[in-house]
Amino acid sequence: MRAGAMPRSEMRIEELRELTDAVAGGTIWRPLVRFAASGRWWTRLPTDADADVWLLTWLTGHATDLHDHGDSAAAFTVVEGALDEIRPTPDGPLTRRTVQPGMAATVAPGVVHDVRNPYRAPAVSIHAYAPRLTVMNFYRPGVAGLRRVRSTVTTEPDAEAPS
Repeated sequence: MRAGAMPRSEMRIEELRELTDAVAGGTIWRPLVRFAASGRWWTRLPTDADADVWLLTWLTGHATDLHDHGDSAAAFTVVEGALDEIRPTPDGPLTRRTVQPGMAATVAPGVVHDVRNPYRAPAVSIHAYAPRLTVMNFYRPGVAGLRRVRSTVTTEPDAEAPS
């Protein structure tokens, strides 16, 4: 690798962030927005990119569990409302970052996080995964750090089907 060049995985993460920002700035997703009281709702968006791109909607209280995306990198851009992203720190405590409309978050392969909407307003976000999502690993915090509790083979942004 030449001096100053970013490793390919980091470049891919940046490309995913640029992709979610570009989709979020467009209009293709707007007529597809749906909300489900029973849980998060999502649908795949068409793209020419070599990545999975999804529209997700979140009502108050909707959340994922702590998870990683296996070998896939991920990015998401919030387009309406706000979402909190939770990540464990190396020494164990969880940290929270609020992602406002127009802001994005990136997730390297194997990084554990949780996304939730604790706010009164519904939220809408655009997510992208590359390589295409094939597995998600779910975790619980424990005395000795995070403990993987299950792994699920999936091609969707969660282990459960949307409502």
